[in-house]
Amino acid sequence: MSYLGGVMAVGALSLYHASEISSPPYSFTGTFRFSWAIGYSLLLGVATYAVGLPDQPTSIRQATWLSFVAVVLASLGISIPQLATGDALLPRFVVFGAALVLIPWQVALNLLSRSGQQRDEERDRVLLVAEPAERERLIDDLRLEPEHAASLVATMSAADAAGTEPGLTPLLDEQARVLATVVVIDRYAQAEDRIIAQAAKLHESGVRVRTLQGFYEEWLGKLPISELERASLFFDIGEVHRARYGRTKRVMDLGLALLGLIPLLLVGIVTLAGNIVANRGPLLYRQVRVGKGGKHFTILKFRTMRATPPGASGDQADGNWTEKDDPRITPFGRILRRTHLDELPQVWNILRGDLSIVGPRPEQPRYVDELAAKLAFYDLRHLVRPGLTGWAQVKYGYAGDERDALEKLQYEFFYLRHQDLTFDSRIVLRTLRATIGGRGSGR
Repeated sequence: MSYLGGVMAVGALSLYHASEISSPPYSFTGTFRFSWAIGYSLLLGVATYAVGLPDQPTSIRQATWLSFVAVVLASLGISIPQLATGDALLPRFVVFGAALVLIPWQVALNLLSRSGQQRDEERDRVLLVAEPAERERLIDDLRLEPEHAASLVATMSAADAAGTEPGLTPLLDEQARVLATVVVIDRYAQAEDRIIAQAAKLHESGVRVRTLQGFYEEWLGKLPISELERASLFFDIGEVHRARYGRTKRVMDLGLALLGLIPLLLVGIVTLAGNIVANRGPLLYRQVRVGKGGKHFTILKFRTMRATPPGASGDQADGNWTEKDDPRITPFGRILRRTHLDELPQVWNILRGDLSIVGPRPEQPRYVDELAAKLAFYDLRHLVRPGLTGWAQVKYGYAGDERDALEKLQYEFFYLRHQDLTFDSRIVLRTLRATIGGRGSGR
């Protein structure tokens, strides 16, 4: 409904302008303006999604502001080619009229979305059959950013759910007591015949039954820590097992990287000037990262921290984990980081084949060695080309230590399991949403 509103507003206003305002009237669908109206509708849709509408704002004020930002971005997007060509590709009545209509429309949808999310949380009542440690992990994960809202209403151990005497149905009784609509069973509970028999009856009655891994994938967009090693072999990876996907993705990477050379040049000039005033030192920051197949490469960024003397320790010299608000970041560098403009030089890494637009974020060799020694399945992420952005970045954000790296690995495995062009496009749009919406993404 959010994106359909833009299509309907642009279409209706274009038809009205063509028949009632223009002199002489013209056929809207029979002119070049029809194509531009479709383009403007797409711009409105992308801008709306990028700022997080309709579901992200938590107040009417925030929804109004983000709606305004979205229509301004789309209006600028359609106005720039009109100014460049000196031609009215779309009437101002359509451009600004649609913008005025869509602000209250998006605010109203946000109100509906927030009330609907509350109903989702009430509807998706989860009964978990697992050990206590799994319960604590799930509670923490549901506090993050689930793909579908849910609330954990009860937990049982496998022994309690199975029961000790024939004829008892403790799982059925607990589901009826808490009115659970989703029953989640970990791998140990799946080995209990008495639990499976009860789960079958719940399934027949309309209660949804999921494995722990299935619930994590469907509701949370990740794989659970306890299942990572076992699951690491049992799925195809698009870049490894589907040659056509790999070739198509590389062509798209090259096309987008070539387009990215233009903003890289413009931002590079501004950054050079900014460095002279507020961030003295080298323009570029170079750091060794681990890429596809474990191959090392040098990643490029605009420097955002104080220049590090040769031989010194620190993140910009392959040292410790960088903190989110690292004191070494200069004021000008902070602006570059918040806008993610410091990442633009990686366009060159994409052209060279070191990076893809979407993929697991590359890590430093030191951290890769540490994590690979602790996690036997960690190197699986190096089967694909690392990315400028990725599912872990838009879902989890910044990684400041090994615990964060393990959390992000759950999202990276989910990406490997579902890797395709549709998912890649979704991640790109979610990256725009995270960046424009001010939440940023992990580095």
